[in-house]
Amino acid sequence: MHSRPAAGGALALLSAVTFATSGTFARSLIEAGWSAEAAVIARVGIAALVLAIPALLSLRGRWHVLRSNATAIGLFGLLGVALAQVCFFNAVRYLPVGVALLLEYLGIILVVGWMWLRHGQRPRRLTVAGSVAALAGLTFVLDLAGTADFHPVGVLWGLGAAFGLAGYFVLAGRVDPRLPSVAMASGGMAVGAAALLLIGLTGLLPLHATFGEVTFAGQSTSWLLPIAGLSLVAAVIAYLTGIAGTRILGPRLSSFVGLTEVLFAVLIAWLLLDELPTSWQLFGGALIVSGVALVRLDELRGTPSASAPVSPEPALALDGR
Repeated sequence: MHSRPAAGGALALLSAVTFATSGTFARSLIEAGWSAEAAVIARVGIAALVLAIPALLSLRGRWHVLRSNATAIGLFGLLGVALAQVCFFNAVRYLPVGVALLLEYLGIILVVGWMWLRHGQRPRRLTVAGSVAALAGLTFVLDLAGTADFHPVGVLWGLGAAFGLAGYFVLAGRVDPRLPSVAMASGGMAVGAAALLLIGLTGLLPLHATFGEVTFAGQSTSWLLPIAGLSLVAAVIAYLTGIAGTRILGPRLSSFVGLTEVLFAVLIAWLLLDELPTSWQLFGGALIVSGVALVRLDELRGTPSASAPVSPEPALALDGR
């Protein structure tokens, strides 16, 4: 019996590690000339196709469940997948991967405000303390003192990713329990990829890609490597291990473990890109992670009706997240 929680924790950590690689893989494509939108389409489109078979098997012919949740899947794909990932990938054009991810994770704090304003769910003291700590950390992450390069455009993209992540949590918290997690993930990614492709074909979004060599971890390699990493490692493996971990640990505890994604993202970017935030940004990042952790801890202690909704899916970096 004790092996199940341990296995669940290991799967949740593996999910966090693999999700954390998305910014590093995307950076190599963007620096080679890919638009952020094209990178997102490749990532979620391929992942949606790979997960399509497990998704169909999980439905077991219950097509009425899919039809009745078509609107929820569509909104999830537009906000939680397309908006969140496009904004995050654009943010890493201007900001270190870790800083961009920290800005995205502020979406959890936005959910607290949404539930208070929209549903009258007044946050408890621990949630308020966590929110204040996260907002204080934001001032250090933005490094307004000027010890690091400040890119307002990158910050705006990062905050846009936060809104996308907040939409993900709000929408996923209302999903029909009859809809399997893998079907929600595959369907949402398919919708997100299709929507971005259609908008891109109209010329409203830049869609351009290069198919030569790219620089990854300081080495010249084929563009197929970061594409495979984005779609198979940072999406398929991340989702499947996250879903499996969630089913063992439960959604609240697994999403709490998922906060380690931020730490892994900073470590991976440091090892592969030689990219490390300043000491003040790291301090601010610690405040943000601590603040979000306090909000999560408050959710673990409280009842579902009194806390912000937690997704039955594993956390996205994100893309993410």
